[in-house]
Amino acid sequence: MTFRAIKISDMQLITYTNSNILIMKTIFKSTLLGALAFATCTTFISCEKEQLDNSQEQLDDQVIVEKNSIELAYPETKGKQVTIQLYGESVEAEKIGDEYIVGGDMIFTENDLKTIGAKSVGRTGRRWPNNTVYYDIQSSLPNQARVTNAIAHWEANTNLRFVRRTNQSAYVYFQVGSGCSSAVGRSGGRQTINLAAGCSTGSTIHEIGHAVGLWHEQSRADRDQYITINFNNIQANRSYNFQTYGQQGQDGNEYTNSLDFNSIMLYGSYAFSKNNQPTIVKKNGSTYNAQRNGLSSGDIAGLKIMYPGGGTNDICDGVSPYSSSQSYQVGDRVTYQGYLFERTSTNWKQIGKCGSSSKSFSNQDVPDLNDVASN
Repeated sequence: MTFRAIKISDMQLITYTNSNILIMKTIFKSTLLGALAFATCTTFISCEKEQLDNSQEQLDDQVIVEKNSIELAYPETKGKQVTIQLYGESVEAEKIGDEYIVGGDMIFTENDLKTIGAKSVGRTGRRWPNNTVYYDIQSSLPNQARVTNAIAHWEANTNLRFVRRTNQSAYVYFQVGSGCSSAVGRSGGRQTINLAAGCSTGSTIHEIGHAVGLWHEQSRADRDQYITINFNNIQANRSYNFQTYGQQGQDGNEYTNSLDFNSIMLYGSYAFSKNNQPTIVKKNGSTYNAQRNGLSSGDIAGLKIMYPGGGTNDICDGVSPYSSSQSYQVGDRVTYQGYLFERTSTNWKQIGKCGSSSKSFSNQDVPDLNDVASN
């Protein structure tokens, strides 16, 4: 499983039952060592839905998994293939309008590239502090039970807890969308999970996975030990969707020991197929189906490493110390001389003292990171 996060715009997710296209899954990517790769900028992962052949994903709690469904940003549009600079690496992308699509469902804007494209950015893990995800639901969102049921599934299987937002600035907002899409990792402000009418409970579980930092499973660095990518079967100008996170210019490590074929975050065997032949097969040549029923045992094991239980509720837990050699984005958190700081658009904001769950403290003798920070 792999963790990663980057800032982008809304995306759409479309599901086909045509045997040309399959299911996408995801993996954990983290800038911390492990099998889940974790994100640091804020990206939107899209998971849209389109017309299904006689079987569209249902809105009720029973997830219908289609053999040939896939999450895409713009499934009906093919853009121009270009090369962009992302975290100091040359990365293939598809340009549609003023957006750049990487990996099929991650969208970067021109502003994103100006912010992160020209330099190698030092990353910090964007986990949710204290294993707590704050959220709110748009009042007009249909079938809100899919959200509450998905949250119940996450709480029953992981150490994460979901709390209805009051005045918290960083939270997930479930809203009506043209597809199923989400930001990846904690962005530090309001971040959306977009749900179209066809996004099921299983799709919502998948999108929450993105929001807490999950990345696509087939992007892990060691994937070639477990699967074979049949590039000859991939649609024209779509091969970039099959890059590992390293090939995409992103860093990360794996917490799990091997690729998880049951992960809720994995492409299916016919993703982006141009000829009804599989684009991804197991090493023995066999195909497999993707699932959207719920978190796999591998997903759960990786998440428990990423979000361990029984901790001390320390607000600085898992946050890296400030480094003058790194560049930071809005929402990044660091520790400095025993205190937690968060990057704003203009400076570093003091959050609280390490070693406690409190965000309130006296300003007396509190260090000011702005006195030494260059960014």
